[in-house]
Amino acid sequence: MLRITIHEERHAITLHLEGTLAGQSLRVLEECWQGTIARRGKSILRVDLTDVTFVDDAGEACLAAMHRQGARFVAVDCMTKAIIAEITRSSLPGNSKITAT
Repeated sequence: MLRITIHEERHAITLHLEGTLAGQSLRVLEECWQGTIARRGKSILRVDLTDVTFVDDAGEACLAAMHRQGARFVAVDCMTKAIIAEITRSSLPGNSKITAT
C-alpha cells in the first residue's frame, strides 16, 4: 500500500511517499508524478522517501525514471539512502540529488 501526499510550496513540489513502492501502487505513483510534472513549471520536484518501508525492482526503476526527469530525493534511513545512491551513481560528483537528514 502506498500513500502519496503532495506539498506545494513556492519553488518546490514535494511528493511525500508512505508505504511500499511495489506492485499496483506504482501505477498510482506514476500517474501522480506525471500530473505533477505537467503543472510544476519551474518548481523543483522533491520525492520524500522518509516513510517508505519497501522498494521492489519496479519501484527502483520508477525512482530512476523520476531522477532522469530531475527529481530530487529526501532519504533518511539506510535502505532508501542505498537505493538512491545506486540510482544517482551515474550523476557527476558534487551534483548529488539526495538529501540525507
